[in-house]
Amino acid sequence: MPNPFNDQIIEEFRVNKGRMGGPFEGARLILLTTTGARTGTPHTAPVGYLPDGGDRILVIASAGGAPRHPDWYRNLLAHPEVTVESGAFTYQARAEALTGEERDQAFARAVEAEPGWAAYQEKTDRVIPVVALYEIARGGPPNINAGSFGEAIKVVHDAFRRELTQIRKEMSSGTSTLGAQLRVNCLTFCQGLHNHHTGEDLGMFPLIADRHPKAAPALARLREEHERIAALAEDLRRAVTAEDTDRDTARAEVERLTAELEAHLTYEEQQLIPLLEATS
Repeated sequence: MPNPFNDQIIEEFRVNKGRMGGPFEGARLILLTTTGARTGTPHTAPVGYLPDGGDRILVIASAGGAPRHPDWYRNLLAHPEVTVESGAFTYQARAEALTGEERDQAFARAVEAEPGWAAYQEKTDRVIPVVALYEIARGGPPNINAGSFGEAIKVVHDAFRRELTQIRKEMSSGTSTLGAQLRVNCLTFCQGLHNHHTGEDLGMFPLIADRHPKAAPALARLREEHERIAALAEDLRRAVTAEDTDRDTARAEVERLTAELEAHLTYEEQQLIPLLEATS
């Protein structure tokens, strides 16, 4: 059955590569496409998610505290292979409903970060499911939602900017201690940044160097910046994993990383996007 509200969110999400406005500004959203349990047809729904390390994300089948599970949850129980659109990337994933203590710990983390999840649970007699979505590995480069190599850089960079903005917002609110989910958010961000820069160092930069020899000084600077950013990310990792770290200490590390990373992303876009667009 058509859902005009969801359809509007889906359209805005796709047009803006995951950047949302209005009530969803800054929210961590994905588009989740499942296969209908009875019909076998694809169904796409906007769903909030939680970072959960490098190999999976978590989604919560709250349905706003409704008495029945959402359709997408029933679909993925019948057909666990799903499609995830993150804004920057589209990939296939394997869905697995968490059970027992693992489910309870994940839900507790979610509630600590956003008490609204607890309000949904209080409204219903069902135990609200938590589902892990594991990306299915595939050969070749990632499927970036962009029409050119140059646009791909901007799309991926903007996704990092949005997530870092959200982490900075989370660091500026709440108690003086760091919540478990906020720690996970920071660690997941650092791992994603490491993966991105490794891919550039091993893949994109050598390709550009081969086709555009005059870009050598810019590429050398970018590689040096990768090393500095990696050191700052490691400082943040140590800060959020230390048992006695307070929020102010972690926030200071986030701000240091933000300043260095934003300068790096801006310089890279200025130097490489024109070259990649010319190559395309």
